[in-house]
Amino acid sequence: MLRFVARRLLQVVPTLLILSVLLFAWLRSLPGGPAGALLGDKATPESIAALNKTLGLDQPIPIQYLRYLGRALTGDFGASLVTGDPVITELGRALPGTIELSLSALLLAVALGIPLGYLAARHRGGIWDNLTIVGTLVGVAVPVFFLGYVLKQFLAVDLGLFPPSGLQSTGIDATSVTGFPTLDGLLTREFDASWDSLLHLVLPAVTLATIPLAVIVRITRASVLDVLESDFVRTANAKGLAPGTVRGRHVLRNALLPVSTTIGLQTGLLLAGAVLTEKVFNRPGIGTLIAEGIERRDYPRLQAVVLLGALIYVLVNLLVDLSYAVIDPRVRLR
Repeated sequence: MLRFVARRLLQVVPTLLILSVLLFAWLRSLPGGPAGALLGDKATPESIAALNKTLGLDQPIPIQYLRYLGRALTGDFGASLVTGDPVITELGRALPGTIELSLSALLLAVALGIPLGYLAARHRGGIWDNLTIVGTLVGVAVPVFFLGYVLKQFLAVDLGLFPPSGLQSTGIDATSVTGFPTLDGLLTREFDASWDSLLHLVLPAVTLATIPLAVIVRITRASVLDVLESDFVRTANAKGLAPGTVRGRHVLRNALLPVSTTIGLQTGLLLAGAVLTEKVFNRPGIGTLIAEGIERRDYPRLQAVVLLGALIYVLVNLLVDLSYAVIDPRVRLR
């Protein structure tokens, strides 16, 4: 198992290296450039050339990449062309809000998706199964931003049940410890701040969880149906094992392998969905960095955000592979 983990971690290095090359070349192939975006209407060929020289963008692309790679290996991803702050500092400020939102959506999708998919398979062809199928189709078909605006208008603006935007209310004087607003309130015993952050989190988390929830329900249902028709399940029932034992130890556990893979894939997609969700609910996070980076051609910021997303995706899939050994002991033997 340790060799497996070490081998997978070593695979992260060439993956990120190849991605950095492709990303570096793609960003610099886009029309325009950061100099034109920064100068705006005052841009002239002379001023653009001068700013490009100041930023080091007048050098050949290979030279620019090697310089960037050398700094990145020391943890220096450069300074933002928009704010002038170190990119690593901006990521430290924005990442906790995005992680909190993504993890909340993932927990909600998993906690509801697996039981709903299992019950749908157990009552195949019934009313519950049909309602589940229709609900998942709607969940996948409805765009995230549209659902976010609907929930925001109905539950926040019209009914006033939840705050419409932001991480916390402006009147809350909360102490920041970890950068995670809900967790910080618990650690500092500022429970009013934690509750306020949780209320701000509900609508974005529900919005972001919709598509992963629908996918997990469908995969769980299909996997459970496949296992229910297996010979070992028929044998367990024929031997007179208790229904709870058959369902828990034989059916559900064997059905979780493809579900685990799906959860890992959906975790990576949550980062992309979080960008739109943060824009809808005006939550500061990675989405804001990406939007400003694209608009202003902020190369250092975009490169760092994309590489960070790739690293998270690879590590999440490593955890998924490790979960196989927990769910199915036969994987350890192989």
